[in-house]
Parts: sequence; C-alpha cells; structure tokens
Amino acid sequence: MDALFAYQVRAMRRIFASEDVCLGCRLCEVYCAVRHSKSGDIIKAMTREVPKPMPRIVVNEAGPTSFALQCRVCEEPMCVQSCISGAMRKDPDGVVRVDEERCIGCWTCVISCPYGAIGRGTAERPVALKCDMCPGLDVPICVANCPNEALKCEEEDSSGKV
Repeated sequence: MDALFAYQVRAMRRIFASEDVCLGCRLCEVYCAVRHSKSGDIIKAMTREVPKPMPRIVVNEAGPTSFALQCRVCEEPMCVQSCISGAMRKDPDGVVRVDEERCIGCWTCVISCPYGAIGRGTAERPVALKCDMCPGLDVPICVANCPNEALKCEEEDSSGKV
C-alpha cells in the first residue's frame, strides 16, 4: 500500500507556457527539431537532412497572443489508451513517449489528445510526434533556449501542486 501511495504522489516534470511573455519567435520549435535531428547540428539538420527534422512542440498564435503547446502529461492519457499499435506509453517517470518504430501513423493519438499536443510527422516518416521532455537533459531544450523565459519546467506532484 505504501508503494502505491508513493507512486501516486511522485513528482512529474511539466512544461508550462506563459502567453503573457511569449514572443512567438518559434525558437522553441527550432531547438526542438534540431535536438531530435540525426546530426544535432542546426545547419546540417535544416539544410541536408531528409526528412527534415520536426519539432515536438508547436507555437500557436491567435492575434497578438502566442504560446508554445506541448504534452500536458495527463494522469490517464487518452493518447496511450487509444493507440492501436502500442507505440504510445506512459513511462514510470510520468512522461508519455512514442516508440516511433511501432507507430503506424493511424493518428488515433492525435485525435484523442484533448490539448492538440501531438503532431504528425512527414510524408516520408508518418509517425506521431510529441514532447518527450528531452531525455538526458536536466532542462528540456525548448525551456533552456526560450529567449523571453516564456517556458518553465517545474516539478508537479500528482495532486497538481507545483
């Protein structure tokens, strides 16, 4: 019983966007795409790689308001429940990940995400794309490179407290 309780109140990293200070510069998208590219180099990734690297974060704009949209790390993610190939999974650290080798591009996860945080890959590589919190980095690349600090990565326990 204690182990179950500990699992339920564990902290999860989440990225929060502040539309009040987002410039709409899309640098978060660029850094994300380069981070997930084959080369990891901005010039090579954007000019030579085929298919072109795609970001796992998207900047939405509505008039003068803009903000970065990425996975909200749902308690019970509909994308995982609706995935017919088993490519979507929620890891013990709370991050929902896509196994791109198992993804068949059916887009049920895209349709089921209530936040619109899952994108579609390219025609050459039709896989679901979503924020993976940049495994191996202390701070996700989009947060670390946001020039106006509109993105914050914070620990949140399962009760929703930051």
